[in-house]
Amino acid sequence: MSSAPEQEAVADEPLAPPADVRPGSPTPLGARCRTGPDGVAGTNFALWAGGAEAVELCLFDEEDQETRCPLTELTHEIWHGFLPGVRPGQRYGYRVHGRWDPWAGARWNPAKLLLDPYARAVDGDFGARIEAGPTGPALPAQLYGHVRDWPEQHIADTVRDDRDSAPYVPKGVVVGEEGDGQDEWRDDRRPKTPWPDSVLYELHVRGFTMRHPGIPERLRGTYAGLAHPAALAHLTRLGVTAVELLPVHQFAHEDHLVRRGLRNYWGYNSLGYFAPHAGYAATGTRGQQVGEFKRMVRALHDAGIEVILDVVYNHTAEAGERGPTLSLRGIDNRGYYRLQGDRRRYADYTGCGNTLHVVQPHVLRLITDSLRYWVTEMGVDGFRFDLAAALARSMHDVDMLSPFLAVIAQDPVLRRVKLIAEPWDVGSGGYQVGAFPPLWTEWNDRYRDTVRDFWRGATHDVRDLGYRLSGSSDLYAWGGRRPYASVNFITAHDGFTLRDLVSYEHKHNEANGEDNRDGTHDNRAWNCGAEGETDDGDVIALRRRQLRNLLTTLLLSTGVPMLVAGDEMGRTQHGNNNAYCQDNPTGWLDWSLLEDPHWRGLAALAARLIALRRAHPVLRRRAFFSGRPQRRGGLRDLAWFGADGIEMTEADWYAPGATLAMYLSGNDIPQRDARGVRVTDDSFLAVLHAGAEPRSVVLPGLPWAGSYALLVDTSVEPPPDGTAERPPESGTFAAGAALTVPGRTVLLFRAVPE
Repeated sequence: MSSAPEQEAVADEPLAPPADVRPGSPTPLGARCRTGPDGVAGTNFALWAGGAEAVELCLFDEEDQETRCPLTELTHEIWHGFLPGVRPGQRYGYRVHGRWDPWAGARWNPAKLLLDPYARAVDGDFGARIEAGPTGPALPAQLYGHVRDWPEQHIADTVRDDRDSAPYVPKGVVVGEEGDGQDEWRDDRRPKTPWPDSVLYELHVRGFTMRHPGIPERLRGTYAGLAHPAALAHLTRLGVTAVELLPVHQFAHEDHLVRRGLRNYWGYNSLGYFAPHAGYAATGTRGQQVGEFKRMVRALHDAGIEVILDVVYNHTAEAGERGPTLSLRGIDNRGYYRLQGDRRRYADYTGCGNTLHVVQPHVLRLITDSLRYWVTEMGVDGFRFDLAAALARSMHDVDMLSPFLAVIAQDPVLRRVKLIAEPWDVGSGGYQVGAFPPLWTEWNDRYRDTVRDFWRGATHDVRDLGYRLSGSSDLYAWGGRRPYASVNFITAHDGFTLRDLVSYEHKHNEANGEDNRDGTHDNRAWNCGAEGETDDGDVIALRRRQLRNLLTTLLLSTGVPMLVAGDEMGRTQHGNNNAYCQDNPTGWLDWSLLEDPHWRGLAALAARLIALRRAHPVLRRRAFFSGRPQRRGGLRDLAWFGADGIEMTEADWYAPGATLAMYLSGNDIPQRDARGVRVTDDSFLAVLHAGAEPRSVVLPGLPWAGSYALLVDTSVEPPPDGTAERPPESGTFAAGAALTVPGRTVLLFRAVPE
């Protein structure tokens, strides 16, 4: 299908004479400032564009006037050239020429200005230009390589649009080798927190800082805002060891959101894998965002907090065949994306319209180059891979010997950082929880579902709960994996907040404009007797107790706990379980909650539990429990008890029940310190009772303990200052004593030896 008639065509000649383009080098890819052999400073440009017939580098001045510079050097499908005098701050893009034949997967269109996949900074925002369409606001039609509004919609994506997109798209920015020149990494000290000692805190750069009263208004919503002492103070007071940032790669806004007056908030719509998202920069977008991001990382490191990026390498913002042409599609559609047998269509294992073809060497290179860049030059400490199963697919099936996983395993930089998989995608066979190789940790949704079900009273027995509390050995005890392979979480960005989990049973996503069809239906939530906000004091008290139960369970479980920003202070999204497009107070953290002593007390409880975890190695084990003594005359390292204080039998695991006691022996930890000395600790007994009514529970007798000192009682409202819920003299109980545990309560005891 040829191009459409009666369109405003792109001028055949560039707007200014081409600059002096020298041959340059095919490596490294991207725009890199350097000095030529004759001592002349400039920038080397290199772009992989397999199958392209010609490539033009396009430079833009302050008035957006364009200078096109043909790149005539071609080495191993990389077009390259060196331009003297081009310095940091220069804005640029590419026009790539080739065949237009969507039926064969070929979608080259030189009318579309394309973002360099290796651009280290982006000036502007995809979606900032919005035009009036026949049905309301929309992204400019010029962003599309095909005629978006072609009357015959069944072939619309095959009709080429020859209108120039340059006035409507952001530009790449040349960045100096040291960013903005203000950062040096020589004296940066990465925390390097071991996995067993880690406590993750998932947050959104913008949402975490937008309403913080202690952050200057001009810094709210930015990297600089997250680096502000007021933001850092909360993180350090809470005691988390790492922030897991929702996507900070440059991303775009989807047309369907723009048409509804919304924007992509979460950022799972990436386009620039080397560029910090320009919208989160307070200092400017001509490369200054690079230095600002580095300063944020440095500030977090100085506070002892690691930085983990949530990265989206499974798909891009160009979506399916009817999506815009912004970068990879126009560079080499067939080379970058998985296509179906009908080459006009895209293989979609992500639910987002396209899937990157990671088996291709140049795509794998793009991803690994990006990962190494963020580690070595931007200072980050690890990554959480969105829909990681899509990256592990070979030709079709998920393959744990795939090229992506093999390259990561042998890479001297990447194999040393924290690697977290979201171990599923939406394709056939995509659910892979427990299947990733030993270098990886995984989001454990089995943990999430089991703990939610237990506390809402939806479990028939406690078999699965036992596995989840003790590190999920049924999923991870193979191939040398350890308990910290399990990232334990009850909530995440996707789904209800913790407060909404105990306040709503049904999603309320009407504000998203999709008739409440979006978001999961499987919430495993219980509203405690009333849907949404209520004035009923009993319901409110029960909800707060359930929040304490959920937080306490999470932070006492073996594995790596992950909190979501604001859950520790009762943040609500008013029942919206898919706030991906709510860049407003619904999606932002409300810091005024800490003015309420009840929510301040919840945050204090979370901090106290994290401190307890940090102080006691028995709560953050490096090896799975064996259920046997680890020394002569010792106790089993893990023991389970029923409400009668007697060790559970095999049959007890299958019996109906809502009460479980877990004993962790601090004298039986199979671990030695750096000097080779055996690690010992206190022993603990945790009693979890999810039943609605009080229950008599017998504390295990000798030899497990002589008495038990109560440390945590979730039936008691914690004080805002974080002090103990009960004075020590009234919280000690003899071994073998029977005590009444209130309904829906967790008790944590320190086992006092005889």
